[in-house]
Amino acid sequence: MKSALIKVLKIALPLLLGIYLIWYFFNNMDAKAKDYFFFAIKNANYSWIILSVILSFLAFLSRAYRWKYMLEPLGYKTSLWNRYHSLMIGYIINLTIPRAGEASRSAMLYRSEGVPFSKSFGTIIAERAVDFVMLLILASVTALIGFQDFKAIFIEIQNTFTPSSTKKDGFPIKLVIEIFFIIVTIAGFIFIRKKPALRAKIISFVKDIFIGLTSIFKSKNPSGYIFHTLFIWVSYITYFGVCFYSLEETKDFPISGILLGFIAGSLGIMFTNGGIGTFPLLVGLVVNFVMKDKTPNALAIGNAIGMIIWASQTILLIILGLISFILLPKNHSKEDVEN
Repeated sequence: MKSALIKVLKIALPLLLGIYLIWYFFNNMDAKAKDYFFFAIKNANYSWIILSVILSFLAFLSRAYRWKYMLEPLGYKTSLWNRYHSLMIGYIINLTIPRAGEASRSAMLYRSEGVPFSKSFGTIIAERAVDFVMLLILASVTALIGFQDFKAIFIEIQNTFTPSSTKKDGFPIKLVIEIFFIIVTIAGFIFIRKKPALRAKIISFVKDIFIGLTSIFKSKNPSGYIFHTLFIWVSYITYFGVCFYSLEETKDFPISGILLGFIAGSLGIMFTNGGIGTFPLLVGLVVNFVMKDKTPNALAIGNAIGMIIWASQTILLIILGLISFILLPKNHSKEDVEN
């Protein structure tokens, strides 16, 4: 019963947060801004959005191709399309259950190719580490280009999502969460210590993950891995940036602003399922920050471009993910995957 409740909360809480932020997204605009928001979406040049989703698709293919460079040192030769379908299924699962997509991706690769879950999962963790480093590099470059804007916009984001620092009284939620995690960690260590068989399974699982993590350094073609990494991130930034040409008001948007919006949107995806609510809200904040002295409709324009990018990418993920669910071969049984 408790386990089922925890699973429901894991899905429901981020989703409820996203729904609340969508309400906040629209509630933050007055009637005039809402009218301009819908006008901008209706009259956008969707040729640029089509180009954007094509670039996204190419980035997904490149990511699936790059995965082989980490699987081959482990002794597994896999099909590009099976890796691609596993990747897209993982993405669509992430839209419903936060952070479950990575596990689903490994499970799907096992079902199609027989690659052990723990080893492929280790390569995905390594991939996430590379993505994090690339995002840090991009954030650093953006900060160097315009540090004052970079600092100001993230102070604005912080003020939007956190209570005012002047409120010193109230329930110490942060302290309660920290204590809860400490208690859970201690209880987990005690439980594992008393269960030798479980401890042995965990140690074996961690070892396989470590093998997957280190596979990136054993690649026979490191230049290929680097090329695809750069291609993926250039495609990400480009698919995001070309969407600004879809609106007349943002076609001359500065590169530094596009980079700020991309970073803010990437952070938004971490907060809720697929960035629901957070992605368009954060991108809108950045666009409003850059354009607020140029036009009275800056907030509506920012929200419109944020919603256009988020909606187009989310629809793309859903379509491609559902197609992959149908096309992925099931060469290994579900029982084997669960074991």
